[in-house]
Amino acid sequence: MNVATGKIIGKCFSKHRQQEFVKFLDAIEEAVPEEDGVSIYLIMDNYGTHKTPRVKRWLLRHPRYVVHFTPTYSSWRNHVEHFFAQITDKAIRRGAFKSVKALEKTIAEYLEKHNRDPKPFVWNATADLILRKIENVYKRTCNSAALSAIISHSGCQRQQPFG
Repeated sequence: MNVATGKIIGKCFSKHRQQEFVKFLDAIEEAVPEEDGVSIYLIMDNYGTHKTPRVKRWLLRHPRYVVHFTPTYSSWRNHVEHFFAQITDKAIRRGAFKSVKALEKTIAEYLEKHNRDPKPFVWNATADLILRKIENVYKRTCNSAALSAIISHSGCQRQQPFG
């Protein structure tokens, strides 16, 4: 995903091994022309396939690629996960696919349609709003009678993370 434009480079593979991942990297390499001073940032989860010797060799041969791994349990921060949710809601969830090929065709058609008029994902929540929501969840859960009983029974002290 080009986060600046919203354009998606997508491929369906029947397996998720290093061979398929290198083929996907080759597809990115073919699709994104090289420009002086421009890097390609790969934001990936910690899946073992992304860290094999073959993948590492490919990345060493392609120095314009900069790899970042998302922290465990933080996939919600990855723009690609938002796109997966969109394609699931808009093209896959209510579909009835008679074969894997039919599903792959639907995905390819969605990608093609999406890329005709791509839109970048834009965060519309401020840091203050996000922190307020976290504080509200904290207040609802930490001020509950059940949690208070657990905390007092365990001997733990209740901490106030927000001033």
